[in-house]
Amino acid sequence: MPDAPAKAAPGAPPRWPSFAAREAGWLRAWLAAALRWMSQGWREQGPQALAALLAASCGGLQVHQRWGALLAALDDLLQHGTDAIFRAADLAAFPRTLIGIGLVLMSFGLLLRARVAWAISLLLALLSAGLALWFARRPDMVFITASLLIFVLLVYGRRFNRSSLTAGSLFALLGVGSLLVYGMLGSLWFGAGYAPPIRNLSTALYYTVETMSTVGYGDIVPRAAEARMFTVSLIVLGITVFATTLSVVIGPLVGGSLKRALEGRMQRQNRHNHYVIIGASSLAHMLWKELHSRNVAITVIVPPGRASPYPEDADVVVGDATSNEVLLLAGVPQAKLVLTLRNDDAENAFTVLAVKELAPGVKTIAGVNDARHLSKIRRVQPDMLFAPQLLGSEILVRNLFDEPIDNDMVRKLLFGHD
Repeated sequence: MPDAPAKAAPGAPPRWPSFAAREAGWLRAWLAAALRWMSQGWREQGPQALAALLAASCGGLQVHQRWGALLAALDDLLQHGTDAIFRAADLAAFPRTLIGIGLVLMSFGLLLRARVAWAISLLLALLSAGLALWFARRPDMVFITASLLIFVLLVYGRRFNRSSLTAGSLFALLGVGSLLVYGMLGSLWFGAGYAPPIRNLSTALYYTVETMSTVGYGDIVPRAAEARMFTVSLIVLGITVFATTLSVVIGPLVGGSLKRALEGRMQRQNRHNHYVIIGASSLAHMLWKELHSRNVAITVIVPPGRASPYPEDADVVVGDATSNEVLLLAGVPQAKLVLTLRNDDAENAFTVLAVKELAPGVKTIAGVNDARHLSKIRRVQPDMLFAPQLLGSEILVRNLFDEPIDNDMVRKLLFGHD
């Protein structure tokens, strides 16, 4: 499609802009579109992707140098029994290896915005930073990466709000399993510092579960300083992991119904002086995103039986938008504006009639998908008609012939005013 001609004297043929000018215009448009795409991508996926990248990097740095030694030690342990644990003297930072593996695994949960992955990653990042500073005696790459991860997790903590029972159970079991491995291997490593000494896997498992659950029968007592410090770390990690597991797995099972009831009542109370968008079309979804980015209170009504494009944290009411019950639930009488943006023009017209019957004082905007229906939808008397399909041809023609486009003209084209 050629660009608009440059201004020319009356009666003279139009002068088209030079190739360089057209190239500069295309480049500016491309850069503006790229910046908008990058900004939108960061708002939607940036924080969780950055947190996952930092978690994987921090974990990978801790595992990389000791991965070969870890595999050799595990192979030796399987071949020669528990006595081989003492041959793993090369793994001076063996707990850091387990922490690193945990961070790499948690990065997948961070991408899914799982709340339990956020909690476990924050704990592992704090341990990584502390151990890195203890061993290196100065800030190294692990310390810097872990510190950045802690900062990102704290700043964007609200983004990680998904509490799916399946994902929560998976990562909770992963945390418990990792802690069991840490406790068993650590108990064997410091086994000589206990009374009686821990020399086999069954005793190590028993002592680990006993310590993690804070039961403490007193039949196995740490005597050496190293054994006592390891026991302290096992108690702290056990309490943290168990508390997280209970809150993630048991909490939704016990309080799910109560939470939904309370949230529904609170949402109904907060639906005042807000915008109501009716429909699940691409236009309705894009409008929701733009209003949401401006921190505007929005309630969406979507028809039942159709996939909703809106995120989980959106205030969505599922039901027939022509029903007074559904409109009351969405707070239409208290709304500032109602926009009907469904894919069917007849449905938009019936919805406008239902809104005007229930709340005649609320302003309505009706979307028009087919310009041929403009006059018909105007008969239901919405306060404003939204006819974006009129924009393309009219603006293109006016650009081609260098005709002026002012605010009144844009309003007429966009909203179908006479």
